Amino acid sequence: MKRVYALVDCNNFYVSCERVFNPKLKGVPVVVLSNNDGCIVARSEEAKAAGIKMGEPLFKCRMLAERHNIVALSSNYPLYADLSHRVMSILEEMSPGIEIYSIDEAFLDLTGVPDPADYARNIRKTVKKWTGIPVSIGIGTTRTLAKAASKKAKKGTGVFDIREREDEVLGDMEAGDVWGIGYSHSLVLKKHRIRTALELKNANDEWVRKVLSVSGLRTVYELRGTPCIGSGTEPAARRSITCSRLFGCRLYRIEEIREALSSYVSRAAEKLRAMDMAASGISVYLLENEFADGRFTSRGASLELPEPSSYTPELIMYSVRLLENIYREGPAYRKTGVTFTGLVPRGSVQTSLFGAIDNPKRLRLMKTVDRINAEWGSETVTPASSGTGRDWRMRQEKRSRRFTTSWHELPVAKTSK
Repeated sequence: MKRVYALVDCNNFYVSCERVFNPKLKGVPVVVLSNNDGCIVARSEEAKAAGIKMGEPLFKCRMLAERHNIVALSSNYPLYADLSHRVMSILEEMSPGIEIYSIDEAFLDLTGVPDPADYARNIRKTVKKWTGIPVSIGIGTTRTLAKAASKKAKKGTGVFDIREREDEVLGDMEAGDVWGIGYSHSLVLKKHRIRTALELKNANDEWVRKVLSVSGLRTVYELRGTPCIGSGTEPAARRSITCSRLFGCRLYRIEEIREALSSYVSRAAEKLRAMDMAASGISVYLLENEFADGRFTSRGASLELPEPSSYTPELIMYSVRLLENIYREGPAYRKTGVTFTGLVPRGSVQTSLFGAIDNPKRLRLMKTVDRINAEWGSETVTPASSGTGRDWRMRQEKRSRRFTTSWHELPVAKTSK
């Protein structure tokens, strides 16, 4: 039986999340900004039409934004993550097979479904009704074709089945827009006068393998309707975890930087435990403010742990030790970060003769903290070393309320007497 895949893609996801709780934003040009309110990371269709470019710093297009009355919002990741979880939960209920690809995309396996397009329309209607998030759904015999169909769906009625019009759609699609063809490969294709996805589909296998490697040939097979991406081609197991942030202001004192670093280590350790892994090494870096005196300096240091660990206090202790080695009094600093390396499954950790760092008692404590933070909101319980004032936190002056993840920011409904 021929496989059938659907790609469910949330439309302008960050902006759509904001509009769920603020209907006044509907029909209004809206952009969402990155950390510290720097660059534009999401745009509504109205903002795109006004000429706002993705990734552009807000200050560079301030005049354009003012001319079109564009609303700029700080990113609200707790809200986006929660709504993403709700959308994916609905898809899991409605689909026999789901593969979550990103915060706003998921592949569904609709093989055997009698009318995939009608089924997709029902999914689209249900997701919109239950969450308020609009989605587009592309259908094809491979993930790559489903991805191509989703682009067509966004510009049409929201659902598009590419199976009857594959060559027509691929003929109108630039080769560089094919899923899996990166920027460098798109330049190579242009150099060899392969401009459309259809021309890439019909390219010679040996030539494709030579210039685009095996991964490029796999993409070409997908365009021909042969599933190659998915089972057996999943990304390799993660080897490191990094958590870093720009400070909300310039920092000079090591006490403030130590607080920020402790917070980042805590977040990274939480991810580590969620993967049921332990870290064998730690790297810490510190970035000076590049505008301080016209130069740019970064310092870093690493160490190998006595034994792999996922115990937050232990990881903070070693990270702070590294920070103290690289810190120099004087310049302003703008960023620090931590990377856990040498990740190993916790079940295969080689313990020392004098007792394991990740002993059962400590693991139970960490799991309890993780559970509290998961149920009551991120950073409900934090290490004391991460401080309470936190003036170093990134700027989010335009952030909307965390309507679904904070008890203090729940939406209030007013009723007449």
